Amino acid sequence: MTKPLIGIGSDIYVKSGERDRAFVYTTYVEALRRAGAIPLLIPPQPENARDLADELDGIVLAGGFDCDPALYGEEQHPSVEPMDVRRQEGDLSLAKIARERGIPTLGICLGMQMINVAAGGTLMQDINSEMRTEIEHASDPEDRARHDVLIENNTRLASILGNHEINVNSSHHQAIKSVGTGLRVTAHAPDGVIEGLEDPKHPFYVGVQWHPEDMPAADSAAKIFRALVEAAKDYAEKRNDRIVASTSE
Repeated sequence: MTKPLIGIGSDIYVKSGERDRAFVYTTYVEALRRAGAIPLLIPPQPENARDLADELDGIVLAGGFDCDPALYGEEQHPSVEPMDVRRQEGDLSLAKIARERGIPTLGICLGMQMINVAAGGTLMQDINSEMRTEIEHASDPEDRARHDVLIENNTRLASILGNHEINVNSSHHQAIKSVGTGLRVTAHAPDGVIEGLEDPKHPFYVGVQWHPEDMPAADSAAKIFRALVEAAKDYAEKRNDRIVASTSE
């Protein structure tokens, strides 16, 4: 079987006096390549999301700046740094279509939060303003702090990782507050911050709050990306079978 095609939702870089750029960090690309996929960068284009989804075997919703709290009916906290609205619309479209069609999807950090907001959930806009914790969740990407994560039993994430506690990196000041419709919490930090979500009725609709793409030496990170790729292969095979069946009728 050919390698699955997995799209990565792109971010937008905006700087005064320069042309806007659509980009993803190469760590996402390399993580998917190591796992056996063909990565494809998807510039934000919500009007084309359904047509794009026809060609994809899987999707990665990547990390980035914050979701606009207006999406879940709240005023903006001073700490919020909203992502470009083009990216927000693009990622929301991909999250909803992937869930609707059963396309294997991995949400990472902001990507997991977008999965939650797309399902009607809400976010803590600033962890340190809303709860007491001794864990440094909001460390800088260049020097990420680490903490343990506790994995819930009988979840897809537990079956992927094969254990119930792992150590991860951390670079987020927001977190899941109310969980979106039909989603299940799969992991917590020791202070209770939600670190994993999934849709138990979906073939592979998984979110993690940490950054496995930046943990290339970690077995847990490799397992997550390999699981996504295997799910994408299964999806591609079933889709191709449906296409053959429809053309032979």
